[in-house]
Amino acid sequence: MNKVDEVNRVTIRGKIPDGLTRRAQHFVRIHGYRISDPGVEQHRARWLEHGIPAAEIDRAVAYQKIWGGIALPPSPHYDGGPSSFSADVPEGAEAEGWWFGAGLQRTALPYAFMIGPEGEFGIHASTWVPLHESIEGWVESVALVDHARRCARTITTVTGEAVEALQLDDFEPVLEVAGRADTWWRGADSLVAVYRGEAECMLAPQCRTATVYSGLDE
Repeated sequence: MNKVDEVNRVTIRGKIPDGLTRRAQHFVRIHGYRISDPGVEQHRARWLEHGIPAAEIDRAVAYQKIWGGIALPPSPHYDGGPSSFSADVPEGAEAEGWWFGAGLQRTALPYAFMIGPEGEFGIHASTWVPLHESIEGWVESVALVDHARRCARTITTVTGEAVEALQLDDFEPVLEVAGRADTWWRGADSLVAVYRGEAECMLAPQCRTATVYSGLDE
């Protein structure tokens, strides 16, 4: 099997998932690729035997059908994010809800990337922290990083308590990233990315980080 057979570019095989902005669609089309992924439907019978509700298996299968095998360039945080999107066995309970894996880590991490009970994308260790309201929000954030890095004249990073000192009163939230723990803010000529996910998940406030991209045009 040659390299072309092993890695199929999204533009050649596979439809760009719906629900993304044109910027994110372009990012996935140019920088993303799809690797072979066997899917999770084959595990349905075994998962049902282990008491996993059919509706939760359906959610994992639907996620896999749209996103399974898509790999994106690494995010600047969370050690790059998932190496590729791939659903995994659902876990949880009726009282607290169900999660399933969103994709394997690129490096050893103390948490896993998960899709939450309401479709959120987040990280899960002893604590569940939704980073974005959807997987689309995560993809939008990674695409926005790529745009901001290329276009900003200056890039400044602050951590810990300095994150809370940022003046964002005149900024508007970037709605397409569907931010929860992680949010983006748009000013007149700048973008600010605020990352609180690891700080909340690991109870480590020193891990709060914000990146300010300045000198952007309209």
